[in-house]
Amino acid sequence: MSGRDAPAVPALLLRGVVKRFGSLTAVDGLDLEVPQGVVLGLLGPNGAGKSTTMRMLTAQSLADGGEIRILGHEIPAESKWARARMGVVPQHDNLDEELTVEQNLRMFSYLYRVPRRHRAESIARALRLAQLVGRGDTRVDDLSGGMRRRLLIVRALLHRPELVLMDEPTVGLDPQVRQDLWGVISALRDQGVTVLMSTHYIEEAERLSDEVALMASGRVVERGTPADLVAKYAGAIVEEYTPGAEGVDALERLIHDQGFTTRRTGTTLSVLRAEELPDSLRDQLGQPQRRVSNLEDVFVTLTGETFE
Repeated sequence: MSGRDAPAVPALLLRGVVKRFGSLTAVDGLDLEVPQGVVLGLLGPNGAGKSTTMRMLTAQSLADGGEIRILGHEIPAESKWARARMGVVPQHDNLDEELTVEQNLRMFSYLYRVPRRHRAESIARALRLAQLVGRGDTRVDDLSGGMRRRLLIVRALLHRPELVLMDEPTVGLDPQVRQDLWGVISALRDQGVTVLMSTHYIEEAERLSDEVALMASGRVVERGTPADLVAKYAGAIVEEYTPGAEGVDALERLIHDQGFTTRRTGTTLSVLRAEELPDSLRDQLGQPQRRVSNLEDVFVTLTGETFE
């Protein structure tokens, strides 16, 4: 096989990865392969193993078993080479508050070994991408939360990485700021950069991800495009019924006996794949509220937990 015909090395490859903390197994035989040039959203409840996986990918935590490769480099043995080709956006803000925006970027341009002749252009590009042009002399301590988060993201892009790892990149931000950051992440996808993004936000995963991998109990339990997962597990329509606290159990049993999946929100019972309900059953259920199915329905179906 010629080099031209050889398949591309995956951006990320995890095989049978295990991580234990005493008697707790945080990651349990995790298999995950991410091709180059895609945005993969990593979803899961608290304790699913997302953050532990991110720490192993950055060699902050060592796996107890299995294989990890980043752009063909074995982790942790070749972490130095992997880090040179990837950027990392941590969950928690670790910017130097006493430095200005430009000083923060310049410091990391040295750490990422951006060639001297390219540093000024790399910093200017980062400022444009973060919408911080004109703020280069502003101390980080004087920036808003959204500005700081944008700076945190573009800091990881100074050396034009092939892969970017983002651990909850918009956690704790208000919806408007989150939307601004989505534009930054979308720009990476348009440039062909591979992104692995752990997130708690359904809309974020649906809007930005080419594929979604759903984690539970330390492993991936399902993976696919958001649209395909919704079609497979939730159908097209969800009908919501509110029979009251006393009637919800009986209504749920009735629906389950007919082979349909439900989810509860308080005393409201949602029926998935409602477009397939027979008229004979629908006549017993009463008048519903109807809505389009979404990825949150898939999450609850597969994990039994409410998305935060």
